[in-house]
Amino acid sequence: MARGTALSLPNILTYARIAAVPAVAACHFVPGDEARWTAVAIFVAAAVTDFFDGYLARAWQQQSALGRMLDPIADKLLVATCLLLLAGSGTIGGWSLIAAIIILCREMLVSGLREYLAELRVGVPVTKLAKYKTTAQLVAVGVLLAHPAGDRVIPYLSTIGLGLLWISAILTLYTGWDYFRAGIGHLVESEP
Repeated sequence: MARGTALSLPNILTYARIAAVPAVAACHFVPGDEARWTAVAIFVAAAVTDFFDGYLARAWQQQSALGRMLDPIADKLLVATCLLLLAGSGTIGGWSLIAAIIILCREMLVSGLREYLAELRVGVPVTKLAKYKTTAQLVAVGVLLAHPAGDRVIPYLSTIGLGLLWISAILTLYTGWDYFRAGIGHLVESEP
């Protein structure tokens, strides 16, 4: 791979999103409202790079195999880490853990399906609904990261965040089924 491709701005944005994961996690373990808001700010900045890395790669024709591989990994690392942190702190608890589990399971299943289909040289395009799902997840997680500081600024903000988490879980189920349905024909055809 050419050095210029690895250091293109879209790829640098993806690297920054990966680097944001331990930064958000570190903030989560520091007590106090300031640490909560810092975690939210880092998370939001990372989420914004999710839009710009793909947009710039297409606009500047800097799409690369490295970028296509790292982009979904960066997304999953960011969301999965935050969901685990939020579950561990009790921000996501009770029945809402089911929503988090749905999201995590779908991400693993779709990643496995994409990897298998890539071996068959079959691409699974990202749908518009899947992009909405990602947006709903990012907003839900961002809102929940602010807990409990966010509830002091906007009452019941964490309840709104849990509602958004359930909406994203429902979208996650639907888009996961879409991917599975699109790939099942190739899975069946490849059986000996």
